[in-house]
Amino acid sequence: SAQLVRLNTTASNLANAGSVSGSKEDAFRALKPVFRTVTNSEGVATVTVDRVVEAGKDPEMRHAPDHPLADANGNVWAAGVDTAAELVEMVETARQYQNNVQVLQTAKTLTLDTLRLGQ
Repeated sequence: SAQLVRLNTTASNLANAGSVSGSKEDAFRALKPVFRTVTNSEGVATVTVDRVVEAGKDPEMRHAPDHPLADANGNVWAAGVDTAAELVEMVETARQYQNNVQVLQTAKTLTLDTLRLGQ
């Protein structure tokens, strides 16, 4: 599902937040899913993941001459991940998932109640 991809990319971003690289080009950049609306029938729409793209802030240069990945100037590049924004994204995704589950549970309950009325 779309929310699962969203949660997985957020988890990947948080897991790589502390990583460093020897060059700006090789440094990790946050990933974001891009969704596309899919209309199967009139009045019914859902989303699907169109693609996952690099997004967020650029990697930060840090001076760490003792780091094994440091370049000739003693610099490393820290991952371009905003951990606070990623945590907010994770909470938002979890809540939207919970809302989707609640809607399905309510629909199931209403359907069962409707069937009981016919007895």
